[in-house]
Amino acid sequence: MTSGDEGNIPKLLVKHDRNEEVPFIDATGTLAGALLGDVRHDPFQSGADLATPAHERVEPGAVHRANKGVLYIDEIRMLRMEEQQALLVAMQEKALSISGRSERSSGALTKSEPVPTDFILVAAGNLDSIQNMHPALRSRIRGYGYEVYVNTDMRDTELNRRRLVRFVAQEVRNEQSKDSGKAIPHFSPKAVGLILKEAQRRSGRRGKLSLRLRELGGLVRIAGDLAAEENASLVEPVHVTRARMIAKPLEQQVADRYLERQSEYAMLVNRGERIGRVNGLAVLGADTGLSDYSGVVLPVEAMVTPTQGRSGKVIATGGLSDLAQESVTNISAVVKKLTGKDIQDYDLHVQFPGTHNVDGDSASITMATAIISAFEGVPIDQNLAMTGSLSVRGEVLPIGGVSAKIEAAVKSGIERVIIPRSNQQDVLIDEKYESQVEIIPVDSLDEVLQHALVGAEEKVSLVERLANVVDTISSGPDSQPSA
Repeated sequence: MTSGDEGNIPKLLVKHDRNEEVPFIDATGTLAGALLGDVRHDPFQSGADLATPAHERVEPGAVHRANKGVLYIDEIRMLRMEEQQALLVAMQEKALSISGRSERSSGALTKSEPVPTDFILVAAGNLDSIQNMHPALRSRIRGYGYEVYVNTDMRDTELNRRRLVRFVAQEVRNEQSKDSGKAIPHFSPKAVGLILKEAQRRSGRRGKLSLRLRELGGLVRIAGDLAAEENASLVEPVHVTRARMIAKPLEQQVADRYLERQSEYAMLVNRGERIGRVNGLAVLGADTGLSDYSGVVLPVEAMVTPTQGRSGKVIATGGLSDLAQESVTNISAVVKKLTGKDIQDYDLHVQFPGTHNVDGDSASITMATAIISAFEGVPIDQNLAMTGSLSVRGEVLPIGGVSAKIEAAVKSGIERVIIPRSNQQDVLIDEKYESQVEIIPVDSLDEVLQHALVGAEEKVSLVERLANVVDTISSGPDSQPSA
């Protein structure tokens, strides 16, 4: 064979032995060439002796190496539409030619014969990944496979608790098997019990255990590191408690500094009574995908002023989202029905002082209480906080992150918290907070005012009027029985 014939030797792209296991290829959607194959760039590009033959520069992709096996693609949303089309071709035709993926590369004009791509596809991504997926690819998946929304919690049973105990032991064993760092000790039974309680708390629902194992695993490793630093033979509850403080998400750190700033500048009022001011509650990190919400006290102030020759309107400030703005508008319907006054004659000013990016409608009862207090001139107890959504019928609806909100109120020195009655089963707060707060479950806005307003005759009259309004609306001819 002469030196000139070496360039004609075929290149083996994918090799499988008869006795080897079925391939499982872990791929990603961030690099199209690594997934679909590519033709490497030839820096010389021309010249009989210097140029590399095109077939020598062909590199198989994950779809080719997964032939007769399983292809797992993480972050499927990172694939562009044309790359998703190529993936669809590989699935339908069970073969895909390899060509250069970069238009500026010398391999852009090179294209191989179809290479086998007979694989089982498993794609993963967040819920927003669906918006970026090709409709034909989704149709193919639904037609020949399954779309699965993974659970973030599981039932709190003895079997599932044993599984979490095994998970803790596995995390410790994995850390002990590493060559770098100091090995962490095993957990004592009480420390494991604290991890189980943390799994209950992070699920956000009573009778459930969190399946956010990556976050729980981080807590296990931090507690183990703290115990290892002390040369302790076992990880004890004190290490888990300290690990919780260290492992706070950024949102909780921001919330803690916000509460600290509020107390320094006297922005937080937790004693006395005021007209038109309510301590609301909110959470940070609701849209981050984290299971551990971060609570924060959200003061709301309202003022009612007469209009001057024009139609009245609702003016809300504080960086409210669209949903929160709509919530303010819906509250005006309840206020109009309660007071009997024409809101068109008044401007309703609602302010969230010192806050930004207020999202959701969990502050609905807070805003309604502040507005009604300003309308009627009845003061509100400032040693009380509240959270809950509100329907136009005056019913208090459930919200999320209730445990984190209650703990934020306690940290701020507030001793009473109003929550929706349907959220009562979701309350899972630390034991050290249980004796410091009174939790008041409510069903309707008149119950909220009964606990929040301060005064004698004015309060009784207002609560009675609102109770009649809520009863009238709920029992109207167009009302439907609840499911």
